[in-house]
Amino acid sequence: MNRAREVLLMTSFLLLATTVLAQEYPVKPIVIVVPAAAGGPTDTLTRVLAAAMGETLKQTVLIDNAGGAGGTIGINKAAKARADGYTLLLYHVGMATSPALYRKLPYDTLNDFDYIGQVADVPMTLIATKKTPASNFAEFLSYAKANKDKLTYATAGVGSASHLCGLIFMNTIQTEFTTVPYKGTGPAMNDIIGGQVDFICDQTTNTVPQIKSGNVKVYGVTTAARLASLPDVPTLQEQGLAGFDLVVWNGLFAPRGTPKPALDKLVAALQAAVQSPAFRTRLADVGAEPVLVAKATPDSLRALLKSEIDKWTPIIRKTGIYAD
Repeated sequence: MNRAREVLLMTSFLLLATTVLAQEYPVKPIVIVVPAAAGGPTDTLTRVLAAAMGETLKQTVLIDNAGGAGGTIGINKAAKARADGYTLLLYHVGMATSPALYRKLPYDTLNDFDYIGQVADVPMTLIATKKTPASNFAEFLSYAKANKDKLTYATAGVGSASHLCGLIFMNTIQTEFTTVPYKGTGPAMNDIIGGQVDFICDQTTNTVPQIKSGNVKVYGVTTAARLASLPDVPTLQEQGLAGFDLVVWNGLFAPRGTPKPALDKLVAALQAAVQSPAFRTRLADVGAEPVLVAKATPDSLRALLKSEIDKWTPIIRKTGIYAD
């Protein structure tokens, strides 16, 4: 009888604790880990999202930039964080490429996270330092091939979006360049502007402001159609690179085991954000597109990540590129 009473009391306590969590969460600031340096494209997107979700959650949402190793440092930090709803992860296609690029990861990409939802799709642009003596893509291509041993290509590390775009670009034009890895494309952009490195293929959330300010030269966008934010910039496809179509997806994750009441509130806040006119306008200004609300769900992000791992693994393994 006493044992039955203890079980009943424990069950009642757990139900009460769950109810209290559902009612009170969040009671303190939430941190979103960004596996890239401040000032880069993922950082920019995350800050816009943090502001939008913070309004819904009635709580401050902070950013923790943990760049390096092509995103794996930040991903691992989020995977190992306490699963209480107060540490999240925002990252992109790098979640799908790291299992093929790294011989051993300190986390399980598919199983160490709970899924909140897709956030936005971000196109990329091919840009170069202003001193590059080419006024259009055809001239840049000729110049690059003639100077392939001198030109440097910036990346945010193995597995980053800039690295993947560079691999596809070099493979398409059948020319290799010296790559220079950074801890994020924020620092890389500074060196592009300063002329310390020659060119990069980077996300519009990082490049559009610099293009519009005239700080860099732009030679094309990676989408099948031109961008509303850069209507005068031709696509790489229309300039001769048939089939060159690359858009970077972004998703929001939480450490595995995060309480469902917290996840439910986070999903609701994400869905409110992607439908917010202010959020959509802010991203449109930098060439990004929030996903439809139907994609801002755990099931959609889980399915996307699995399909992207299946897509990129054979492509990467064919290159023979690995990182320790």
